[in-house]
Order: sequence, then structure tokens, then C-alpha cells
Amino acid sequence: MSADQRAAPPRDDDLPDFLRADTPGTVPPTAHEARRADVPAEPGVWIFILGDLTLFGVIFVVFAVQQRGEHAAFAASAGELLTPLGAMNTLVLLTSSYVVVRALHAARRGSLSTASRLVDVARVAGVVFIAIKAAEYAHAIAGGHSPREEAFFLYYYVLTGLHLLHVVLGTIFLTAWRRGLRQGRWRPVLSEGIAVYWHMVDLLWVIIFALLYLEVAP
Repeated sequence: MSADQRAAPPRDDDLPDFLRADTPGTVPPTAHEARRADVPAEPGVWIFILGDLTLFGVIFVVFAVQQRGEHAAFAASAGELLTPLGAMNTLVLLTSSYVVVRALHAARRGSLSTASRLVDVARVAGVVFIAIKAAEYAHAIAGGHSPREEAFFLYYYVLTGLHLLHVVLGTIFLTAWRRGLRQGRWRPVLSEGIAVYWHMVDLLWVIIFALLYLEVAP
């Protein structure tokens, strides 16, 4: 091996990601990010999500067992739901989840202004979901559907109410994320945690919609 070869400096391609030279328009990852690049968000976020999914899972199982024993009554009550509005809310949340993914990718590339606009779209989607759900509640209450008299609506109000609370919290988190982006602050761990939480909210709604609006409906 020649002296020139021994003295040749390492190329960027030979270095770990966090030691490579910065490229224009990107935010270089920190050493901590490099070590945890394959796992988004902090472990605590995943523990919280696991606990949340367990809670909902228990309610899903209890609901499924009871509705099998009272299928006719549950089907009659489910027929009173505004399924088109439920489907619209499903589309709203699915779209917002895609937008959140795009926002996270934009922020990782250093395009904070683009990320801010995308997060704003997701935040508006959360508000739209809340408004549609409020209209559904108004329709159910006006129809005299009480959780005290109809077992189906007890589960309906509990499941959708808990989920709506998650949507409200998620919308607040998205608002905080957008504010940070507009101020030029990019906090990867926090942003990933908010994105993961929002995807969980989306997943829960898809299950709730399938269970309440489609599975039981006559």
C-alpha cells in the first residue's frame, strides 16, 4: 500500500450517518438520533400506547360478547347511526395520518415551513372530525337514544367518547408541534411521539367504525 493511500482521508460514504458532512437543506441527525433511528419516539410513548390499546381492547371484547347475545337489539340500535358521517370521519382521519407522515418527512429534510403547513392541515382535520362527531351526538340525543335504555348506545358513547377525547388531545399536540415548527424548532423525539400518537388515534377509529357502524348494523 502506497503512502498516499495510507494518508487518504475517509470519504463521507465510509462514515456513520451522524459524522457525514451536512448537505444543504437538511438537518443533520444527532448521535442520539442515529442510535435510535429505527425506533420512532421514546419508549414511554410506546408504553402509553400499549396501555391505551389494552384498555380499548378490553372494551371491544366485552362489546363483542354482549352483542352476540343481544344481536337483534344491537342491530336495531346500530341502524340509527349516521353511517355516512362515520365514513366521512374515517376518511378525514386516514387523510390526516398520511399528512402527518409527510410532515415528519419534510421536517427531517429540514423543510420546516412545509412541515408546518402539513401539520396545520392535520390539525384542521382533527377539528373537522370533532365537528362531525358533535353532529352525530346531536342526532343520537335528538332521537332519544340513551345509554341507560339501550346497551348498544352505552358502548357507543363510551367508545366514541374516549376516542373523541384522544382526538381533542391529539389536536392540541398537533397545534403545539406546528407552533414549534413555525418558530424554527425541530424536536425529532417530540415530533415522532406526536405522530405515533396520532396514528394510534386513527387506528382506534378504524376499529370503532368497523365494530359499531359496519359489524353490528342490520
